[in-house]
Amino acid sequence: MSAITEPSIPPRRDHIPLADQLRPLSWDLFECGGIRERAIIARLREGKGAVPSLVLWGPPGVGKTSLARLVGATYPVNFVELSAVLSGVKEVRAVVEAAQQEYRRHDEDKGNGCHYPLRQTVLFVDEIHRFNKAQQDAFLPHIERGTIALIGATTENPSFYLTPALLSRVRVIQLAPLPSDALRAILERALRSAEINLASDLQEILLEASGGDARSLLSMVEELHSLDKDADLDGDVRSDGPSVRESFIERIKGYRILRHDRAGDSHYDIASAFIKSLRGSHPDAALYWGFRMLEAGDDPAFVLRRMIIFASEDIGNADPRALQIAVATAEAFDRIGLPEARIPIAQCITYLATAPKSNRSYLAMHAALRAIRNFPRASVPLHLRNAPTPLMRDAGYGEGYVYPHDMIGAVDVMSSFLPEELGVGPMYVPSERGYELRIRERMEQLNVLRHEARGRVGNS
Repeated sequence: MSAITEPSIPPRRDHIPLADQLRPLSWDLFECGGIRERAIIARLREGKGAVPSLVLWGPPGVGKTSLARLVGATYPVNFVELSAVLSGVKEVRAVVEAAQQEYRRHDEDKGNGCHYPLRQTVLFVDEIHRFNKAQQDAFLPHIERGTIALIGATTENPSFYLTPALLSRVRVIQLAPLPSDALRAILERALRSAEINLASDLQEILLEASGGDARSLLSMVEELHSLDKDADLDGDVRSDGPSVRESFIERIKGYRILRHDRAGDSHYDIASAFIKSLRGSHPDAALYWGFRMLEAGDDPAFVLRRMIIFASEDIGNADPRALQIAVATAEAFDRIGLPEARIPIAQCITYLATAPKSNRSYLAMHAALRAIRNFPRASVPLHLRNAPTPLMRDAGYGEGYVYPHDMIGAVDVMSSFLPEELGVGPMYVPSERGYELRIRERMEQLNVLRHEARGRVGNS
């Protein structure tokens, strides 16, 4: 079935949102930001064979619904569209029952000598992540038997919002924010459709403000069209002058769509970029990602907690002051709040990014935890146990314990402090960076003293 041919400039209908009017009805007008998905989209354009079950994943305004509808228009199928916000298992069952009836009717007619192509049923579910586990499981037997092909659209990470059973039966297509050339093509069509003349520099402002979201871009064009129309109806001589449009443009100049959801996938992507920039000793990138979270409305306490953790996990004893500064920054935020607290936050970010890095104390923690899991009942050596009663002293508790402050350098170089059965190597191995180099040198000196002391005992 060939794709529907779309006129280059559809007639303007004020009662229909511009984003819906300009939705592409042919593949030639479909814009896609996901380079990796070009191959499968090229196969879908051919309209051959059966429609595969798909999940279209991407931020708003990148063409998920348009892609699903183009598939429905390209293949000889019964295309049914539902919204998970408004529908449930009842509506899904109705679609499945209609598909089953199509199969039965086809089989009966085939038995009577009538031969016609079986029309596959394609069910498109928008916002599919809104369905709970039981609702998602309702699709499984029908996808497996081929009763329906499912196309789901979601703005949320399918790994977290869709069940493993459902994911194993679909192909996930990830759509990225639209690139500037794709958005520019959409904007040109929108301006012609709305009969708006807009200077190229003002067009660039709209493109930048859209953040790769075609729907947002078209909404801004629609608002601009409404402003011009209202000004014309009022007889305002400024309607084609700078004042009406300038006020609109100035307003959106400060408006940037930050791809950030404090509980969603973007939140963790940006937080990951922030930590990796700190770890990579790149203060500019760390400032960008850190303040992008704050500017998007993220909880400053989350950013501060991540910096405190980072100060110990990734800097540790290479610069013990890092933890002090991170904690002090959190205290400064509690006292002064935003926006002024951005100043100490910036200081902390730049300090953490440029500090010497060491994860050796973090690794030592995991080594200790592994030893605990392997030897959960290791006995405390007798000489390390307290002996507050005569009975315990008679049992050998505390016997042979050396008080380090009575020793030269206040160090006991003879005693063992771990259970013998552990038999593990050193857990904490300081790096040669920052202050930890001094710790490393100190530990090496202590190891030499212990070796010499044990040698003297062995020779006596």
